[in-house]
Amino acid sequence: MNFKDDYSIGAHPLVIERIVSANETLEASYQHDSYSKEAAGLIKEKISNPNALVRFVAGGTLANLLVIAASLRPHEAVISVESGHINLHETGAIENTGHKIISVQGNEGKIIPSEILKVLETHNIPPHTVKPKMVYLSNSTELGSIYTKSELKEIAEICKMNNLFLFMDGARLGMALSSKKNDLSLREIAQLTDAFYIGGTKNGALMGEAIIINNEELKTDFDFHLKQKGALVAKTRFFGAQFLGLFKNDLYFELAAKANQKAEELKIVLKKHEIPLKYPVETNQVFPILRNVHIDELKKKVEFYVWESHDDEHSVIRLITNWQTSEEEIKEFDQILSALLKN
Repeated sequence: MNFKDDYSIGAHPLVIERIVSANETLEASYQHDSYSKEAAGLIKEKISNPNALVRFVAGGTLANLLVIAASLRPHEAVISVESGHINLHETGAIENTGHKIISVQGNEGKIIPSEILKVLETHNIPPHTVKPKMVYLSNSTELGSIYTKSELKEIAEICKMNNLFLFMDGARLGMALSSKKNDLSLREIAQLTDAFYIGGTKNGALMGEAIIINNEELKTDFDFHLKQKGALVAKTRFFGAQFLGLFKNDLYFELAAKANQKAEELKIVLKKHEIPLKYPVETNQVFPILRNVHIDELKKKVEFYVWESHDDEHSVIRLITNWQTSEEEIKEFDQILSALLKN
């Protein structure tokens, strides 16, 4: 049973159909194919920005380093929460491009406006300190939380007032926008950010993310960065085809809503067994606190990440659901917990 991640599964059958269809045609290369053009046009329509630059790449880490490296000059830095993906889970990819990450504590995975202002105060001795130039956030966050419209607006306003770029990591954007607590739309995200991406890998695609650049300044020479960093794929029609499959009839949001619902069902199971949660469940990530002895036993039947230590006897684990998580898996997990907690 896999509650370890939401990308070990394959692609949705409708996405596979699109890939097969694209395989049967002769198409132009390097994002000039009809599938990529149509998918880009569909995304532009969804965000109500016909002038956006849309580019398809293989994965989230690649999307992050491309946007950040292309946007910043050598002496400029990006602000991120400590738990941010670029700060903890990308093997120093951003630093490897020559840009410092300035990390702040945040709250339940979300960056706090006051922390952004604090960074600006403490990095204000030019030319001796790096220059903060971008704010990075992810929606949903690494802890499964989401940004409300008012929160994102406040951050966007601070960025605008202080000449900072705002970049949103959207690896799990589908889950964020499908959350019952969400009040943001794709269109509003496009209006409030300079750049963001829509993650396909974790939500129905075989692989692939769609980078959307809204700021005219950041569009300049972006394709040079794409090519130089090995991200310009010749057969991009297979990325475009997938996003057509995901967005033609809002399959993307349907799949994300399914993943979120299964996380809610996991939460109910955990509550039944009186297992506390470290963080609120807002999307498809659940963080229960378990005794270490129970975690060792649970590992024998279930795959998951041990997220962090809670105290000497307990740790926080991460359970993550996906669009393919079944009712049977939830029931089996309930039974495993029942047997485990008897001991």
